[in-house]
Amino acid sequence: MTRAPCLLPSLLASVVLLASGVAAAAPTQATESDLSAAARAAEASFHQSFANLQFEDFGPAPVKGPLFQASAGGRILYYAPDSEHLLFATIYDRNGVNLTALAQDANARKKLGQLDPTQALTIGPPGAPTVIEFTDPDCPYCRALDRFWAAKAAEGKPVRRQIYFVSAIHPQAASKAEHILCSKDQAGALRATYAGEAPKPLLACKEGAVRVTANAQAVKAMGISGTPTLILDGRVISGFQQAEIEAWLDEKQAPKKPPS
Repeated sequence: MTRAPCLLPSLLASVVLLASGVAAAAPTQATESDLSAAARAAEASFHQSFANLQFEDFGPAPVKGPLFQASAGGRILYYAPDSEHLLFATIYDRNGVNLTALAQDANARKKLGQLDPTQALTIGPPGAPTVIEFTDPDCPYCRALDRFWAAKAAEGKPVRRQIYFVSAIHPQAASKAEHILCSKDQAGALRATYAGEAPKPLLACKEGAVRVTANAQAVKAMGISGTPTLILDGRVISGFQQAEIEAWLDEKQAPKKPPS
């Protein structure tokens, strides 16, 4: 099951602004015959490099000139200045390696030192695989992920969750996060809140408010743009990507092979 993340309004706004600035493709000096020859050569190379990929149409793309890579909101974007195109894309090499994911993971690893675990809500047994989780109490996919973690724990596959609350997407997210952090039983309060059973009125306290603010600063420092976002052994998972998470859990549960 794949569930895309809830996105921060700031990222959505930036996409609209950038997209609206896309200009017409830059003029080219190439003749039509030159383009046809280049297209035939490119198609032959495409067939050779990606022999198992079936496609119907092949031709020039509107993107012109060199392509540059940028990180924005925890995601990798590509920009073609010659034609002023912005690409939200995933780039693979001929061996099927996801180069975009590798760049995103490397960017996240560089920023991990900015996280303060003492400001996170940590739940789960010590010694279990650690998950860094950016979550929103009102995000439906975050709630589904919380149910998933509970189900995995019941199967004997618990994780230790290092949770940072994202409070800029839904209007009640900050107050619900503060309620959880102010509760004596924080794990129980999280379960109830994510099940839609938060009490009224919500608890409030100075320490909880301070930690919610600290979490918001951590979210900004990490460039998190949507929820849920997970970091699993330095690998970024955007959204509730159940198959990827299951594979990671299976890998962590597998017995380690003795060194050869």
